Amino acid sequence: MSFLAWIVLGLIAGAIAKALMPGKDPGGIIVTMIIGIVGAFVGGWIGSMVTGSGLNGFSLWSMVLAIVGAMLLLWIYRLATRNRTTSL
Repeated sequence: MSFLAWIVLGLIAGAIAKALMPGKDPGGIIVTMIIGIVGAFVGGWIGSMVTGSGLNGFSLWSMVLAIVGAMLLLWIYRLATRNRTTSL
């Protein structure tokens, strides 16, 4: 799958991951989109490791992997930022 296709898939996966994991995120929509894009790459990498071959095109399998990758990164992000407090 091309780089641009992974970005588009990541944006969609990030939105779905956010909907599946509701809650307050300190980063907002921009961070959620970035997590979705990176999550799509992580999901594609995991899929390549599992299947032994690269993922091609938009399919249900690639979408599921992108969502799982985005949810994994969103979970890690929430763990990393949950104890942060803003002090002015």
